[in-house]
Amino acid sequence: MLDRQQVQKIAHLARLEITPTEEEQFAGQLSSILDYFEQLSELDTENVPPTTRAIELSNITRQDTSEIYCDREDLLKEAPSPEGEFFRVPQILNTEE
Repeated sequence: MLDRQQVQKIAHLARLEITPTEEEQFAGQLSSILDYFEQLSELDTENVPPTTRAIELSNITRQDTSEIYCDREDLLKEAPSPEGEFFRVPQILNTEE
């Protein structure tokens, strides 16, 4: 079981301010977590392939495709603030270098 001094060190490393009551509470909780990890380390994982997720996910977004728009005027009408024949976009680079 973790003692209060170890909990204080963990709280210091995590930049947390905790009360003496919380130190006692967290000592028991952190000890339980460490005990659980100790149980997990006893499992034989020799033939288990490494994974990044518990369930397999796939990307559900569509493929990007390029399309040529023939009517430039209609396209510019959809822009929130067109500037002449161009799209006006927010400045993202600092030009004061």
